[in-house]
Amino acid sequence: MSLTVRGSCLAIFLLLISINVHAYDVPGCASSIGELRTLVGDPLFSSRWVEVSMDDGKPMVVSIIERNGKLLLEFIKTGEGMWAVISGVICKSGVDLEARMSKEQIVLGPAANWVVSLAIANGGIFTMRRPLANQLQIETQGWSGRFIPTAIN
Repeated sequence: MSLTVRGSCLAIFLLLISINVHAYDVPGCASSIGELRTLVGDPLFSSRWVEVSMDDGKPMVVSIIERNGKLLLEFIKTGEGMWAVISGVICKSGVDLEARMSKEQIVLGPAANWVVSLAIANGGIFTMRRPLANQLQIETQGWSGRFIPTAIN
C-alpha cells in the first residue's frame, strides 16, 4: 500500500473516530451530569429524585446516572423493583428538557405496568420540567409523576 493511500486511510479512520466520540456533543444537549447541571442552570441539580404524586404509597425513585458518555434514567418503583432504564442524552426543548429514546435505548422492568409498557416499548419521549426549583415533573405517554430531590450529588 502506498504511503499516500495509507495516509488517506489513516485520515479517514481518525475522522470516523472523531465523529463517533462526539456523537452526543449536540448543542443544547447533555450526556453527562455536569452538562445536565449546566443545561438546567443549576450546579446543585440532584441526580436522585423521589416521587410525591403517587397514589399507591409506593414512590418511584429516579436516578440520573452517567455511564459511557450517556445519561441513564433509572426508574425504580419502591417495593416492586425496576420500572425502566433509559439511556441517551437529555436536550433542551423550550423551557423543558426532553429525553428521546429509541426502543433500543429502553429496558422495561417487571414493575412497568402494561399501559406504560405498550406506550414506550418502541421508544418515546420523556419530558421533564421544573414547576418549582425543588420539583421535577416527568411525563411520557401513559404516565407522569412529580418528584422532589432526595440527595444532591
